[in-house]
Amino acid sequence: MLGLDSVIAPPQPAPVVDPKTQMTALEQRIFEIVQDARHKINPDARPLALDSELVGIARERSVDMAENNYMAHTSPQGVTSASLIMDEDKDFQGLLGENLAAQTFSRPRGLDIETFAHRFVDTWLNSPAHKDNLSYIAYDRTGVGAAVNDDTVYVTLLLATDLGLAHALEPEKRQVTEWKNPQSATAPSETTGPVPLRGSSAAGPP
Repeated sequence: MLGLDSVIAPPQPAPVVDPKTQMTALEQRIFEIVQDARHKINPDARPLALDSELVGIARERSVDMAENNYMAHTSPQGVTSASLIMDEDKDFQGLLGENLAAQTFSRPRGLDIETFAHRFVDTWLNSPAHKDNLSYIAYDRTGVGAAVNDDTVYVTLLLATDLGLAHALEPEKRQVTEWKNPQSATAPSETTGPVPLRGSSAAGPP
């Protein structure tokens, strides 16, 4: 008769999920947390609707940052979310807000969606400029894009409102204006070009 210790196998560690397969779930959870935080900060803020165009652009920006190991509102090739929007939608004429963040992680431990989603949003909430972007009353569309490389997750949050002005303009006069924060959007500006937004990097514990 076999002894008990000969028939009970030692516990096996749970397999680590490939973080690349978790990016869509992370995007969705960040959207939900942003939506909730936005209305807690500003009850009058318009509800955000996920916009497929903005989601695609946010993902493209995050993938580029992950593949090329940088975090900035302008890529090394000079590409911005605003330029991508104009390439996709020549009729867009409105305000565009962009929050960036990056979090490192330990691949052997995997990626906990709930924990990392809150880390990203908390990073923005702890920065006045990012918090203002997130809660600006007029934004009504959003897109979240996440991408990962060997040890870092990059997230792009786009917030926008289409003012509907482009349809009355000649094509060569249509543009997307990026603002440092919502106050800049409503204050008189002495600059002629778009004002870059701010990114945020936080290397949290694995």
